[in-house]
Amino acid sequence: MHGIAVALLTEDREHLSTLQTRLEETRLGRAVFSHVGFPAGPTDAILRQLQDSRAEVVVVDIPAQDSQRAIRTIELIRATTLQIAIFANGGMTQPASIVASMRAGAGEYLDHSAGSEALLEALTRFSSARTHTTGGVGKAKVFTFLSAKGGAGCTTCAVNTALALQQSHGDVVLVDFAPIGHTALHLNLRPQFGVLDALQNLHRLDVSLLDGLMTPTKEGLHLLAGPQQPYPTAPTPGELARLFDLLVNHYRFVVVDASSRLDPTTRLLSDLSNAVLVVAQTDVVTLWSAGRIHAFLEEGTGRNRLRIVLNRYKKIPGFTDEDIEQVTNCKVLWKIPNAFQLVNPAIDHGTPVVLQEGPEISRSYRALAETLAEASSNSDGSPDLVYGEESSRKKAPGRLNLSPIRAGQ
Repeated sequence: MHGIAVALLTEDREHLSTLQTRLEETRLGRAVFSHVGFPAGPTDAILRQLQDSRAEVVVVDIPAQDSQRAIRTIELIRATTLQIAIFANGGMTQPASIVASMRAGAGEYLDHSAGSEALLEALTRFSSARTHTTGGVGKAKVFTFLSAKGGAGCTTCAVNTALALQQSHGDVVLVDFAPIGHTALHLNLRPQFGVLDALQNLHRLDVSLLDGLMTPTKEGLHLLAGPQQPYPTAPTPGELARLFDLLVNHYRFVVVDASSRLDPTTRLLSDLSNAVLVVAQTDVVTLWSAGRIHAFLEEGTGRNRLRIVLNRYKKIPGFTDEDIEQVTNCKVLWKIPNAFQLVNPAIDHGTPVVLQEGPEISRSYRALAETLAEASSNSDGSPDLVYGEESSRKKAPGRLNLSPIRAGQ
């Protein structure tokens, strides 16, 4: 069964039973190693068993009295197993123990009386941070497309970018989180299962079941289809984190179509994404809406990952990119040229325009996909995407200088 592998260490057997129950209630973590007692030194067998368990997170229980052994355990784990995240679990009325635990190397301090909620939130943060890890095998980059206004072309951009990534890199999944999913229509597919099935079966979701929920295209793109009616309930942070934990470990790229969805789920998707691409057009209403989306996402970390993709772009004399960025509070990343006469029939026939070799708009989508694929991430998980003119800016080491595709080029 997939989930975050968690080890539990305590000196109190009753506390161990409580920790195991709390972990099971999160439905996001699974216990792979439990032990009553702390290691005595760096050669202790407990540390070797901890490493052999392949735990990703270890929860160290901090006793109310004599916390030094627990603090020493955190230091030993940090010194010998750098790849494991450490959560300290103890009382919130002992500031000295909290400070000592964090200084020793704990990344989270959990209130032992808070129930499973505190542990779920910590595991969700861990999963989100791990999603943004780049360069590792099996760790996908996540790109969420969000519509500034209905009809801006968000689903079209998401579908064509996902197909372009599939053609050039492979192992891509398109996840439809729109209020009512349209990606299947764009791809001329008839899915039997989708996102709702995955969320309803998280308790038994593994790679095999996930594959069974996918609808593949002939190009190899996998679609986790959206609902044909509005979502009955919003997924919880833990449910989303678990679903994406499995997706990012099974694919190379995850492309999410959120369309015009604006609710707490959108914030969660933004926090789980490497980049949030707000699809807009150069009209006042759409750009004003893009600015409100930036304000809406300010409560989460996703705001640092917002970039504007201008769809159906046509140059307007006297209206500059700086004007757009001032209105939206977002950097302009890309410009998809206006090609309505090509795109509209492509949507009607379920044959995305990126599959055509000649048109400029097809080249634009392929170049956007390559830019996203090559972009590195900053330490906070936000994309290291730089917009600017090649003639006026030089490429900095380790960064991408992204010249947008303009209409007419």
